[in-house]
Parts: sequence; C-alpha cells; structure tokens
Amino acid sequence: MKKLLVFLLLAFTVPLTTHAQQYWQQKVDYHIDVTLDDSDKTLDGSISIHYINNSPDTLSFIWMHCWPNAYKNDRTAFSEQLLGNGRTDFYFSNREQRGYINRLNFQADGLEAKMEDHPQYIDIIKVVLPRPLPPGGQTTLNTLFHVKLPFNFYRGGARYQQLPQF
Repeated sequence: MKKLLVFLLLAFTVPLTTHAQQYWQQKVDYHIDVTLDDSDKTLDGSISIHYINNSPDTLSFIWMHCWPNAYKNDRTAFSEQLLGNGRTDFYFSNREQRGYINRLNFQADGLEAKMEDHPQYIDIIKVVLPRPLPPGGQTTLNTLFHVKLPFNFYRGGARYQQLPQF
C-alpha cells in the first residue's frame, strides 16, 4: 500500500515540476523609413527588424503579418469579419479603394531570405531564414516595401471620395 501511495504522489507531482517551462518572449526592435505620396495614396519605404530569439527552439523561419494585404480583396479574414458584423462597404468597394503591400525582398544579415505565402491568409507570410537562428541568437531582417493605402474602412487608410451607401 505504501508503494502505491508513493507512486500516486510522484505521478501527480513530477509532471508539474519537470514539464514546467520558463516564460519567454521574442524581442523585436525595428526602424522604418517611409515616404507618403498623398496624391497616389501610397507609401514607399524600408524596414530594418532586429530579432532576438528568446525561445528555447532554433528557428528556421519567422511568420510576419503584412497587414495592408487584409485590404487586398473581398476574400480576406478582414472582409469576412466586416460582413459578419453587417458591414458591406468593403465587400462592395472597387479596386481603387483597396490596398496592399508588395515589393518585399527580405534579407537576413545581408543574405537572401526566401518568402512563402501562408496557405490560408494573404496577409501572413513566412520569411525563411538563410541560416537557422538558435536560442539566444540574433538576426537583422531588412526589406524595401510599397503600400497602396486603402480607403479608411477601419483603423487606418486614406480619405478618398465618399463611398456609396449600400
């Protein structure tokens, strides 16, 4: 009976202590240089991202949000969310009122970093690192970018002519 009691005590306490992980959070600092062309409603710029891997894992890629692509067409999670809330202005907007980001060409510490589209979301990309990033490792990602600003549907954008009401 004593052996069973000791076994049960160990069975319920060992996983709590041996499998507990320390809290960690990635550290990311960035510098953005950008120019606004108000007449074209565009941004052209560059971004430098200093990334420190504080995780216990070696990273071969980093997921990144490309938020302007949420405004690219009417089949995005953003469009679905607005429709779910009863808003149809974005869904029925024209191409000129939509936005996107392009001309991305990432480098990691001066080496080309390939990009892959997310299989489901057009506003997320995978930046494949040219060298694995070990725990505690650092890298600097750089890219140029071009953004076509959307009409101000929600949380940012540019003011265009008034949208027709539906």
